[in-house]
Amino acid sequence: MNANEASAGNPKNGQAGDGTAAAAPSPTFSPLYQQIKGLITQSLESGEWKPGEIIPSEVELAARYKVSQGTVRKAIDELAAENLVVRRQGKGTFVATHNEDRAQFRFLRLLADDGAEHPHVSKLLECRRLRAPAEIARQLDLKPADPVVQIKRLLQFDGVTTVLDEIWLPGAMFRGLTLERLSEYKGPLYAMFEAEFGTRMIRASEKIRAVAAEPAVAELLGVSAGFPLLSVERVSYTYGDRPVEVRRGWYVTTGYYYQNDLS
Repeated sequence: MNANEASAGNPKNGQAGDGTAAAAPSPTFSPLYQQIKGLITQSLESGEWKPGEIIPSEVELAARYKVSQGTVRKAIDELAAENLVVRRQGKGTFVATHNEDRAQFRFLRLLADDGAEHPHVSKLLECRRLRAPAEIARQLDLKPADPVVQIKRLLQFDGVTTVLDEIWLPGAMFRGLTLERLSEYKGPLYAMFEAEFGTRMIRASEKIRAVAAEPAVAELLGVSAGFPLLSVERVSYTYGDRPVEVRRGWYVTTGYYYQNDLS
């Protein structure tokens, strides 16, 4: 819509076409680059461009949306800052994927005291389908007693059990997810959700507090009851800010710390 079109229905001096006073319209528009960002996001959500695939160039997108290349660049800059796309010098812009190392450590914030990102091994304990407890249903925006998938696993760093994860997923979105299927997949959990269930984790909100290890948790982590742990509760969201995972983690931080970069 150009400036002339925008003013066509708004005669001067606040008068309507019949001479009566017209109510002042409420602004509902957003900057053009934000509109283009929304259109590109819609294409990402619909699967037009799959994780890991290159998206059209800025020139091609500018022609597609009939805007300037600078407008497209600003939209893509924001998408890259939000980790939805990845720029690669001399190659183009690609849809971000959880298979990349940088994406893995974006969601796993535990670092060793030396500041290094140590690789970890996942040990699956169980995967079962059940009716959603009330609090989990609320956090996942489900109806009470809707089906959910519960996963329990341990993470070992340098051979030492360090994290206990309890993960809850909407059952309808993760049909066919079993312990056997999880065990066979060789890669990050979020990469599996993305590749096999079409669910990409875009962002997460976390609550962190210090707790004393309860006996059942302590036994799995190999520490004594009452041992100080870091409790991390996360709700992860996909496109459209839809909650798709609740994760409760208990961390042994002896030799490790939890790092969050604020901007």
